[in-house]
Amino acid sequence: MKTDKAALVLACIAVIIGIGSTNGPVKDMLTGLKPQAAETVLSYGPKETHEDLRAQIASKAAELNTKPVDAVVDRVWKAIPGYNGLEVDVEATYRNALLRGPADSLKLVYRQTEPKISLSDLGAQPIFRGNPAKPMVSLMINVAWGNEYIKPMLDILDAEKVKVTFFLDGSWLSHNPELAAELVKRGHEVENHAYTHPNMSTLSRARATAEIEKTQKLLKDSLGVTNKWFAPPSGDFNQQTVEIAASLGLKTVLWTVDTVDWRNPSPESIVAKISSKAEPGTLVLMHPTASSSKALRGMIRGIKAKGLQLGTVSETLSAERITPPEVE
Repeated sequence: MKTDKAALVLACIAVIIGIGSTNGPVKDMLTGLKPQAAETVLSYGPKETHEDLRAQIASKAAELNTKPVDAVVDRVWKAIPGYNGLEVDVEATYRNALLRGPADSLKLVYRQTEPKISLSDLGAQPIFRGNPAKPMVSLMINVAWGNEYIKPMLDILDAEKVKVTFFLDGSWLSHNPELAAELVKRGHEVENHAYTHPNMSTLSRARATAEIEKTQKLLKDSLGVTNKWFAPPSGDFNQQTVEIAASLGLKTVLWTVDTVDWRNPSPESIVAKISSKAEPGTLVLMHPTASSSKALRGMIRGIKAKGLQLGTVSETLSAERITPPEVE
């Protein structure tokens, strides 16, 4: 959200996150984050002067304001996006108070504040996770095969009201335009997984560029999608790969946790693994397989049970703060 947007009433959510063994810049990102109540209301009486009321609002603002978190390059996780801060708009809250009158309680008016350093400022860096202060997880579904499981998975996602990001192999897309269009129709994000599923690190610059560019063009021509993200097939990449993607306007994204569903593990083991490992900013890699199809509902519910929301890669890697589901 841009800071020049009109102030909006946001319910604040406490961000109390267990990061386990996370160290360095990731851990530092959490320093200074203040837990905030889901709703902050001021009470004031008829005898208070305007100056007293403004001072009360300003005092509460100083207590509740949370600074934005800059994007950083972590030694392990590489590029980590920033996270917007939250501050009380004292003037907007004060004006509302004058309009509502002293007999009414007053909710504070908040606005988001952008970090000084954003993901786009970090240059050509791979991304393995979102910001650890943002309580959101993304399911990344790489598609080069497994057509028989896609529609059942779409039905589960619809039922659970979850949107995900599908990374499409270009050759698959060229042979399955109708099925690809169904992903878009159902509101999911579709992105770039190269064209022939190669090991990108083994390719010449010209061939690597063609692999990404061809699928990028196909996404636009066949689905009307403006491509933003590139997921290297098999997670194989080198710095040249990241730089080529960046030259085409794409950020290279990998994953935090892998279902390893291509090995056909039991659905129960996938649910247990993802439910235990999911934390704020986690990107989960999966494919349209029998195992993941059967595990999908359990994965979603396990993630939600930890107080985490699910969103697309774009939503999870955005600096935008999220609204708790109970106040949407």
